[in-house]
Amino acid sequence: MEKVIIETRHLVKTYKVGEMDVLALKGINMKILEGEFTAIMGASGSGKSTFMNLIGCLDQPTSGDYFLDGILTSKLNRNEYSQIRNQKIGFVFQGFNLLARTSALENVELPLMYDRQHRIKNPRKKAMEVLERVGLGDRMDHIPSQLSGGQQQRVAIARALVNEPSLILADEPTGNLDSRTSVEVFDLFQKLNAEGITIVLVTHERDYANFSKRIIELRDGKIIRDRIIDKPLIASEEFEKLKSEEVGQEI
Repeated sequence: MEKVIIETRHLVKTYKVGEMDVLALKGINMKILEGEFTAIMGASGSGKSTFMNLIGCLDQPTSGDYFLDGILTSKLNRNEYSQIRNQKIGFVFQGFNLLARTSALENVELPLMYDRQHRIKNPRKKAMEVLERVGLGDRMDHIPSQLSGGQQQRVAIARALVNEPSLILADEPTGNLDSRTSVEVFDLFQKLNAEGITIVLVTHERDYANFSKRIIELRDGKIIRDRIIDKPLIASEEFEKLKSEEVGQEI
């Protein structure tokens, strides 16, 4: 039986702006299964960032229920809420969010400092393993300023993986990268997804959403379309096309 990682039931989020109530999400019902690679799309103001904050346990809904890996999050106290976020979710952000004066290895180790249950017995070894996994085994001692944008995002992805989460949430992960580097990052996401990792991506770029297996579109706080991508773009193939184009331009 397929396992549900994310389930929302009638999820509503209202913000107070001055004297007015602004309805950002209007009763979202959604299920995301283990192993899916889903893109959340929508224009500015569609509710996609609000939705990402809610499923990432960075904010709480005004009403409705959110189940993360089968756990009803509204029943958790503050410490439990923080704990489930740290254990079950890995975050990848547009701005990388790396500590500037800290090595790649130390940046990746950082989430393990908040592992109160000490699930990972050897944090340094685990951090080294995930950096190897994302292709940065030879860059562990480098600080962010010594790394390219793509390498910094790979460090951020390794940091997201280090806690062995049920889910990776990526919020505009290639927003600060050029096209070639962006495709490289999506190649990594596709490889991780092929290993069984569930990925939810927020993007406004349809070209990049087509690397996913499912696209959910939001408008005015509601789902307007939810479709399976029969033939997702293969990032490794797109990367080779970009390289060929660059060679042709040089000639």
